[in-house]
Amino acid sequence: MLICLTASHRNASFDLLEKLSVGAPSVAPQLVANSDFIQGAVVLATCNRFEAYLDVDEPLTAGCALAAREVIDAVSAASFVDSADVIDAITVLSGDTVAEHLFSVSSGLESVVIGEEEIGGQVKRALQTARIEGTTSSALERLFQRASHTSRDVKTKTGVGGAGRSLVRLALELAESRVTDWAATRVLLIGTGKYARVSLAALHERGVTNVTVYSPSSRIAPFAERLSVPQVFTPGLDAVLAQSDVVVAASQSPTYVLSAAHFTAAAARPNALERRLVIDLGLPRNIDPAAQHLPGVELLDLETISLHAPIDEFKATTSARAMVDEAAAEFTAARVESEVTPAVVALRGHFFDVLDAEIARARARAGDDAAASETEAALRHLVGVLLHTPSVRARELARAGESESFVSALDALFGVQPAAAAQVTPLPTIVPVLPAASALPAGPGAGLGRTGTAARDDNPPRTGTAAAS
Repeated sequence: MLICLTASHRNASFDLLEKLSVGAPSVAPQLVANSDFIQGAVVLATCNRFEAYLDVDEPLTAGCALAAREVIDAVSAASFVDSADVIDAITVLSGDTVAEHLFSVSSGLESVVIGEEEIGGQVKRALQTARIEGTTSSALERLFQRASHTSRDVKTKTGVGGAGRSLVRLALELAESRVTDWAATRVLLIGTGKYARVSLAALHERGVTNVTVYSPSSRIAPFAERLSVPQVFTPGLDAVLAQSDVVVAASQSPTYVLSAAHFTAAAARPNALERRLVIDLGLPRNIDPAAQHLPGVELLDLETISLHAPIDEFKATTSARAMVDEAAAEFTAARVESEVTPAVVALRGHFFDVLDAEIARARARAGDDAAASETEAALRHLVGVLLHTPSVRARELARAGESESFVSALDALFGVQPAAAAQVTPLPTIVPVLPAASALPAGPGAGLGRTGTAARDDNPPRTGTAAAS
C-alpha cells in the first residue's frame, strides 16, 4: 500500500518547512532499513513542501499508521522539531489519493505559483536520489514515473506553466517596484545550483548585465566559466556586497550564507550603497533574518513572496485538473487490474496445460509430422482466442471491485485457484497515526490532517558560512 506524509505551504509555516528541509530528507535509508512495515521510501523536499512517499507492506490500516508514526519520529529527530508539531503540520494520505496528489504536485498545480517550472525536475531528482540510496520500490517507481509523464502532458497540452511561472520570476516581479532600471542594476547572485541558474536566466530576461556570483563551494569556478559571469571569493565578498543593488540568494546551503555581520561590514565600506534589496529563495534560509532589521536592507524571503502569489491569474485550468484526475484513475485501474492477474494466469495455465496434454497424446498416436504441427498451431490459436474474453472480463470486474467473483467462478467451473490470489482491499483516504510504539492503544488513534504553524523555538540556531552551493 502506498501512503504519503505531506506538509506544504498550505498547512505548515515556512519556519517549520525550513527545519524539516535540513535533516528530514536523509531519513529514507534509515526507515527502509529499520522498519518492519516500510518497503520503500522517496522523500520530496522543496522550498515550499516536505513529503515522504512510502510503500508499506501491510494491507491493514494499523500497519500504515505505525509506518506513519515511524516517519514522524524519524523526521522529528533529524530536524530537531517536536513530534507533536510535525503531527500538527502533516497530512497522511493513502491508497488512490496518493497518485492523484503526486500527479497534481508534479504538474505544478499545488505550488505557491500555479504551473511553476521547477517542481517537475524536483520530483524526478527525488526518485533518482531514492535509487542511489536504494530506498525505492517497484510500486514507487511506477508512481513517480507516471507522475513525470503526467507532468509533461499537462505542460504541453494545457496552458498551465505556459508563461514560465516560477518563484524566481514572481520574486523579481515583486522587486519591480523597488528597481528603477534593471539594466543599470548591480546584482550579487549566491549559489551555483539549478535554482541559481534559473535565477540568472530570469535576471538576464529583465536586462540585467552586471551580475557577480558567490559561493564558497568548489563548483563556483565551472559555474562562472560556463555561464560567463564574474565570481567573487570570500575575501572580496563584503566589497561586492557593498556595491550591489540587489542580492539574489538561491543556494542549497544548510547554513546562512550571509549573516547580519556581512551587511554591517558592507555598509561600513567607503562608497557603499545606502540601500539594497535582498531576495532569499533558499530553504533553509540563505540570509540571516536579523539582516532585515539593519538600516538600508529590505528582505524578501519565501514566506513574504508566497503571500503575494497570484491566485486567479495562474489558477490551474479545468483541462489540467481533468488530465491529472484521468491519469490518477488510470494508475488506480492498473493497480486494481494487477490484483486479478494471478487468477488470469491460473486460468490460462489450466487451459494450456489441458491443451499440452492432449497434443502430447495425439503426437504419441500419430507421430510428429507437418500436419500435426499445423493442427497444434491452430489449436493454440483457438485457445488464445477463447481466453481473450475472460481475460478482458476479469480486468473489467477488477475495476468494478468485483475481482472476487471472477476468482469464485474459476473455482466453481474449473476447480482452478490462483496460486496467490490478491484481494481488493478498500483503501482509506486519511491514515490515522498511532502514538509511540511503547504506548499503543487498542484503537486506531487520532487522524492527521490538522494545520500547524510554528515548530519548537529550542531548535539549535544556524550560524556560520555555508560549505555548499
